[in-house]
Amino acid sequence: METLSYELVIDAPSQKVWDVLWNPDTYTEWTKFFGSGSKMKSDWKVGGKTYFVNAEGAGMVSTIDSLDEPNQIVFKHLGMVDKEGNEDTQSKEVMEWSGCFEKYILIDLEGKTKLHVEVQVEKEWKDDMDKGFTQGLEVVKNLAENK
Repeated sequence: METLSYELVIDAPSQKVWDVLWNPDTYTEWTKFFGSGSKMKSDWKVGGKTYFVNAEGAGMVSTIDSLDEPNQIVFKHLGMVDKEGNEDTQSKEVMEWSGCFEKYILIDLEGKTKLHVEVQVEKEWKDDMDKGFTQGLEVVKNLAENK
């Protein structure tokens, strides 16, 4: 497992950047580099359920480990969910990475926001994460600065 980091400064306040990250319409826009039709469904509760899924409804089941809007959110990934909604949190494949974190930290810079993202992944996913976050966070920046 390795931890990847991404960071950029956005000329918009933290709340606006937060809203672009997590609003269902803009979430789909910036996460398209991970997969077309990506969605996030969450109860927004620490210890609750959050799903990161593709257009067919398959993807990851996670929980919010820490939440302080609009400053930070930490997701802990628990397993996979198939398009029928069946969760796998116990298989050997899932247990190899279950518990890894994805962190979004927003730092107020007097009207601008430093967005820092950290994600723990297996080595074979590094290129996909680099592509997704590098391109996706540029979309977040563009949306936050121009909406």
